[in-house]
Amino acid sequence: MRTLGIDLGSRRVGLALSDAGGKLASPLEVLEVHSADAALDPVLRTMAAEGVERVVVGLPLNMDDSIGPAAREAMAWAAQLRLRSQKPVLMVDERLSTFEAEQTLNERRQGGENLTRKKKKKRLDAVAAAVLLQAFLDGRAAAIERAEHPDV
Repeated sequence: MRTLGIDLGSRRVGLALSDAGGKLASPLEVLEVHSADAALDPVLRTMAAEGVERVVVGLPLNMDDSIGPAAREAMAWAAQLRLRSQKPVLMVDERLSTFEAEQTLNERRQGGENLTRKKKKKRLDAVAAAVLLQAFLDGRAAAIERAEHPDV
């Protein structure tokens, strides 16, 4: 099942896509927008072009687990996407996904990949989307594994 991961922002929206088997997430692109609402149509086009069957949107909860203004905006945006796409849209806790994405990009730099600050900033949101999507896919795979092999 192709799943699209979304790291929603007011100026940049990171997109990541799973493989057809739903096991591996890869950064796809970063949409430059003037508001989160402006990302709806490009996301819908991406969903159609890539055969997306399900969407995972990052939920920016506060560190104390409370729902703040950014989380409310993400939930409202996800509801609009669900309504317009007629596809399942799930919310996933995205706390620390940007931190993990920065760590990933730093590791790539140490591995010889030369990323300027501008290139890093441009790719960060797509990598963050891939981090949250991969976390979702890994959690889903673990639940399926336990159901199929209860002794594990």
